[in-house]
Amino acid sequence: MPRVVKCAHIQARNPKHDGSLAEIKEAMIQTHIPLIEEAGKKGVQILCLQEIFFGPYFCAEQSVKWYGTAETVPGPTTDRLAEYAKKYKMVIIIPVYEKAQEGVYYNTAAVIDSDGSYLGKMRKIQIPHTWPGFWEKFYFKPGNLGFPVFETAYAKIGIYICYDRHFPESARILALKGAEILFNPSATVAGKSEYLWELEQPAQAVANGVFIGANNRVGLEKPWEFGEFYGSSYFVDPKGKLLVKGSRDKTELVAADLDLDQIREVRDGWQFFRDRRPEMYTEICQQLP
Repeated sequence: MPRVVKCAHIQARNPKHDGSLAEIKEAMIQTHIPLIEEAGKKGVQILCLQEIFFGPYFCAEQSVKWYGTAETVPGPTTDRLAEYAKKYKMVIIIPVYEKAQEGVYYNTAAVIDSDGSYLGKMRKIQIPHTWPGFWEKFYFKPGNLGFPVFETAYAKIGIYICYDRHFPESARILALKGAEILFNPSATVAGKSEYLWELEQPAQAVANGVFIGANNRVGLEKPWEFGEFYGSSYFVDPKGKLLVKGSRDKTELVAADLDLDQIREVRDGWQFFRDRRPEMYTEICQQLP
């Protein structure tokens, strides 16, 4: 019997930029809740939210005030959304700004299983600090949990966050550890990296024989407006074929049915894991210029 898993992204526009930090966070959570409900009612089994889903992409500036939006994981937001996971028997990937302790913060994605239980978290490994407007080293400590694979009720999944997608080692490690679907919650704007959006990850899906879901927010975010988040969230199969693609500018649910039996079919045809020679790649672990 085919193993078909219905997966979805929520790509959303930030609705509020003024007011207190609590009000800004709550406005974005309230934007997501109807879409989470929509996903549940449509039978989505694994749902992925966008990078730091509960607010704007504040890395467009360097201001200590945004440290105040960080929270523990698990914590209030993951606990809150766990109720929806349990209600709809739906796995939810929840990317948030994590406070590990006072003054130590991570860009993190928590995983809630279909019974509402907390499975664990992934912390963003590679942290960019580039012009224009990606001043992430000001906010995030590099992740220290490696690349965990989560055995959910429906599939084994792996997560790598936004900038991690530019490092093919991320997808390879997760696939070797048994992940069937990789999720990449992101916040990326038109211009510098857009041409890579549908180039890198379909290629990585083929190289590793996995499904990949890439998620991006939408719109210009005030007051910075340093670039337009172009949405275009998608799912790609192990052959590199786009299964579904979201709009560039619309807050919406983007869903697809993934036939996990296709993984074996593709890997039996392309024996990349059989033919790889890790003993010959030791130089990649050396500190070269």
